[in-house]
Amino acid sequence: MKTLHTVIILALAVAIAFVAFNYLSGQNSSSLNELAEVEVRNYNGTNLSSILGFRENSIRGTQLVDNTTYRLAIKGLVGNPVNFTYQEVLALPHYKKVVTLRCVEGWDVTILWEGTLIKDLLIQAGLNGSGNTLIFRANDGYSTSLPLDYVLSNNIIIASKMNNITLPPERGFPFQLVSESKWGYKWIKWVTEIEVSNDSYYRGYWESRGYSNVGDLGSGFRGS
Repeated sequence: MKTLHTVIILALAVAIAFVAFNYLSGQNSSSLNELAEVEVRNYNGTNLSSILGFRENSIRGTQLVDNTTYRLAIKGLVGNPVNFTYQEVLALPHYKKVVTLRCVEGWDVTILWEGTLIKDLLIQAGLNGSGNTLIFRANDGYSTSLPLDYVLSNNIIIASKMNNITLPPERGFPFQLVSESKWGYKWIKWVTEIEVSNDSYYRGYWESRGYSNVGDLGSGFRGS
């Protein structure tokens, strides 16, 4: 009798797990479609692309980041290295920008991005002027770099929202870099670390594979 009870209990556990798995899978697969129904598609007269207009081209697939344990490290040539929590970043002043992301694959999307100035993060970490390059690293091991002057003079942000909704995991939650006027491979997702460096020759994931380290839209993406 005990054996029969054990078998029944195990069968019920398997059935419950199967139903739960399929429910969660359905929730995950439909999440972007559900968000697309409520996103803003026009801002100050500018038509915006849908969050469905992106292609999946990350190096290790969608990253699922827990915002309760997440930390954004600001390190390197700063006077006061900081590890921001997700909520601490959100508590800083926010800014909105309509910026078009252009991928080297030939597609583009125009999105209303909302987020925090990199400049504000660096100030809190004690930026001291001894660096010339920012190296960005992500949860999936991806990295890229940008000149410090470019980031400061263009008021570059890391976005926490797109089209007035919180970034979905597929789009880089918790933060994506908005590298306006740069090719899409400079728009690093799932940002976990910003290092202030004086290594202007640093090559990120695609740059070390032959892509331009400058990444300007006005020039080709292949080369130095």
